[in-house]
Amino acid sequence: MSRSSGFVSLGAQSIPTLADKMAQENEGEPVGDFPLYKRIHTNKTTGQIDDGLAQEVVSLVDSMTQDEEARLSQIQADLDLDATSTESTALSQVRINELLESAIPKKKGRLVGLGRRSKSVPPTSQVPVDPTLMDQLKDKDERIRQLEEKMAAQERAREADRRRSEKMMAAFMRQFPDQNFDVDEDE
Repeated sequence: MSRSSGFVSLGAQSIPTLADKMAQENEGEPVGDFPLYKRIHTNKTTGQIDDGLAQEVVSLVDSMTQDEEARLSQIQADLDLDATSTESTALSQVRINELLESAIPKKKGRLVGLGRRSKSVPPTSQVPVDPTLMDQLKDKDERIRQLEEKMAAQERAREADRRRSEKMMAAFMRQFPDQNFDVDEDE
């Protein structure tokens, strides 16, 4: 039995009521829109998402989440944030909510299958920020800034050396016009 993409049966509860119920099941922590969306569209009997549109949205958000986490993991590896680091590259609930919101079609200002979210209530609780992690990130940012400055200074010095070498070569050629100076352009 397939549901139409515009109809979702929550029984005798509203989406906010279901969100509250899921928060209670989650030890009082609010759940994100993505788990809520999946729960709304999952058939209680089969445990499957019957609605084709909802299944596409879930697959798309899962894929986008995995892609972004892989990209973050690669960036973390490229920055070499401590070779022994076990820091998570999992996306925050807020970011996953943003991905979901970008994937769900909108109709009359509402997210199809999720309804209108209250702007006064944050979509999820903010993940607490680890101060030591923030300090490490600030240190890494400072180190990157210093390295960029050092590279720019080295580039300026190379350019000055190149100009000085060109002037010296021009002076030699004027002073000794009969001499053949082999100039290696790569140096």
